[in-house]
This record gives sequence, C-alpha cells and structure tokens, in this order.
Amino acid sequence: MNDFLIGIGKRLKDIRKKNNLTINELASKANVSNGLVSRIENGRTIPSLPVLLDMIQSLEIDASYFFEGVEKKSSAKFIYLPKDSQQVIEKEVEAEGFKYMHIFSKSLHSLGFEAVLLTLEPNSKREKVITDAWEFKYILKGEVKYIIDNEEIILQEGDSLYFNGKFPHVPVSISNESCIMLVLYFYTA
Repeated sequence: MNDFLIGIGKRLKDIRKKNNLTINELASKANVSNGLVSRIENGRTIPSLPVLLDMIQSLEIDASYFFEGVEKKSSAKFIYLPKDSQQVIEKEVEAEGFKYMHIFSKSLHSLGFEAVLLTLEPNSKREKVITDAWEFKYILKGEVKYIIDNEEIILQEGDSLYFNGKFPHVPVSISNESCIMLVLYFYTA
C-alpha cells in the first residue's frame, strides 16, 4: 500500500505537466492552495481522498486512468535508476535559491524512500516546512544553518543531521558560497 501512496504525487505532477498546467492553475481548479499541490507532488504529504478526487477531476481525466500509472507493490530485490532518470524538481513554490535534483524515490516493503541533492544558493529564502518523513541531511559542500522548530544547528562539509520532518524546519544560507547536501526522506507505513 505504501508504494501506491508514494506514487500518487509523482503521477499527479506528471499528468499536470503533460496537460501544460501550472501548480497555480491546478490549485485554482481544485480549490486548494498552491502549497498543498506542491507538497503532494513532491511527497511531503498525502492528500485526503476528497482532495485527491477533486484534483483528478480538475485534470479532466478518469480516476481509473490516474491510478493506472501509480506504482504498485513489487517483489524486486533491488532497484536501479540510470542517471538520465534524474530530474530537477520544484519542492516549494515560494522558495528562492533552492534547487532539488531528484535522484531516487521508490519503496521496498513498508519503507518509502526518496533521495535528492539540494543546492542551497547564497541569500536563499524559504519559510519553515513540515514533511511526513524522517529526514537525513549530509553536507557534501559548504555550510548551512538548520533551524528545526526553534533550535539552530550549524552544519559544515561532512556533517550529518537526522530529524523528524513533522517539526517545522528550514535550512538557512550562511555563506557566500552554495551549499550542496544529500537529502534522504524516509516514509513509513
């Protein structure tokens, strides 16, 4: 079931882009916020059934067509993704200076997993966010201040951070150079 839920956001995004709709246009049609659409598409939250059905209807497709493309449970022993399957994703509409390179997201058994490379540009801006995942950050280059709830942690190259994404959090640029980090999201059933 978890594979199925994690595939919903990706499917929604693929169909929205195929129909040449912006996040704002889909949000307006479905009577939801831009932020909610973005969080659903990028695996930060799972929509309620009524919201999901409103979004599917707003895409002007049949629900059966929508669910055909959602990943189903697999008995695979491993997952291979070639480099050309990686893509830049827009995680937060309101964020400035945040570039996410989606490198992996699949599920095996009851654990959902997503990996991205986040480049945080100098003077980047974003409000705190909440996710439905445990998050692991590994600083590959540069330094960053991470604010989790009301606590601040300075991370430098080689440092790691692991926390529950249900606490409001945001990375803050503290350097004149870009910070690059590996970000792993762990979703459990």
